[in-house]
Amino acid sequence: MEKIKIYIKSILLPVILGAIVGIFISEDVEMYKMLEKPPLSPPAILFPIVWTILYTLMGISHGILNSKNLSTKETDFIYYAQLIVNLLWPIIFFTLNWQLFAFFWIVFLDILIIIMISTFYAKDKTAGLLQIPYLIWTLFATYLNLSIYILN
Repeated sequence: MEKIKIYIKSILLPVILGAIVGIFISEDVEMYKMLEKPPLSPPAILFPIVWTILYTLMGISHGILNSKNLSTKETDFIYYAQLIVNLLWPIIFFTLNWQLFAFFWIVFLDILIIIMISTFYAKDKTAGLLQIPYLIWTLFATYLNLSIYILN
């Protein structure tokens, strides 16, 4: 029962924080529809679906470390640091409309995710591997961010 509580808390934290940011920026996301977009741009409806899945995987991954008592100051620091950077990106991109700064911010996030994958993988392979879809999506978002900046 204790492990279930660990996983529930681990999953709910990023999902709820992501939802709060999503609600906060919801009006600002309307501007996304008006921007010139690069090839491969997915429809706007796909973003909340993908992010909910990724936040869930993120929580499961952190939950694995916590449930196995493998979590350390280092793993927690990188996890929470990347989560904060992640949650600030849409505010920078959509609300503040600073696409160039958002590009550098998301590159920073990409680096943090790579460090997190490596750190988690060293503790538990599954915990590290669960972050691979997050990295792939964020690299794709990096492409979209830069392309939108260039095109607009």
